[in-house]
Amino acid sequence: MVHDIIEAGGKEAALRADIERAVVEAASLYMADESVGMGFLYSGWCQAALPHRRLPDEAPWQIVSDHITLAVEPGRRPDAGGKLVSVGVPYGSRARLIMLYLQSEALRTGSRDVLLGRSLRDWLGRMGISTGGKSQKDVREQAERIARCRFTFHVNTGNRVGLVNQNVVDSAMFVPSENPAHSALFVEVARLSEVFFDQLRKHPVPVEEGAIRAISNNSVALDLYAWLAYRLHALPKSTPVSWAALKGQFGAGCARMDNFKPTFLANLKLALAVYRHAKVDIDERGLILHPSRPPVAPRAMSPGKVLTPAKVPAPGKVPTQSMQRTLI
Repeated sequence: MVHDIIEAGGKEAALRADIERAVVEAASLYMADESVGMGFLYSGWCQAALPHRRLPDEAPWQIVSDHITLAVEPGRRPDAGGKLVSVGVPYGSRARLIMLYLQSEALRTGSRDVLLGRSLRDWLGRMGISTGGKSQKDVREQAERIARCRFTFHVNTGNRVGLVNQNVVDSAMFVPSENPAHSALFVEVARLSEVFFDQLRKHPVPVEEGAIRAISNNSVALDLYAWLAYRLHALPKSTPVSWAALKGQFGAGCARMDNFKPTFLANLKLALAVYRHAKVDIDERGLILHPSRPPVAPRAMSPGKVLTPAKVPAPGKVPTQSMQRTLI
């Protein structure tokens, strides 16, 4: 394994062993990370994820996995002339990081109300994401898309089908940018919907911040890491997953299987580079998942514990000037 080689001889030894540089770099970053931070994701997001690239603003998104179908409808807002226009569904690595932050903060504080602004900016900085220039604009855009769109999870369990229609964000306080160059509004305070918050508290999946940091710019690797974090520790026995099922879940937009496989495997290696205890084999039929230790030890998990609640304004109240100055 790449981790054993790095421990024995360093990065250069791993590169000499003909391991891809991107995998070596990710594993090295992860292994050198001494932080003990963790985040949480709703289990549904570990089984069905957002698009990796921008879709037309009016286009919906749908993804199908073994037990969950996720549909995302773009939200709308009035333009300068008062006409309603679609803002598009969230996409890419920035949207995933914002979703992780929203869910982790809600569980950390025990509150549906989550401050963004400086708090989000500081957290993204810890994840290795620049919060200036184009990155700042991207974060603002993805935050608005998340706040305005609508999600539907169709959950299949045996012969029963459940339907959960929900907005991730029930209400939000939008404030203008302090930078005249940025005309878009920014979501300063978000209130998670009661349904989503309830599902999150019932079905949290813990992830390591150090792992997220090492692959923070790769949306496919982030999805695979979350999926493995959800699946592996709960398996009662080794379980095969076919290439067809993998393509259905992770290959949206990729028409040919021979194009999907190399990209999938390259990103799987990145996910495994930051999940050291994951046991996954690859064969001609797909993957074989083996029962594995979770990325976060069970004793470290405390999603129900309230830790230092963040200051948030009461619903319907306008943020103070000091809060508005914390915009990204």
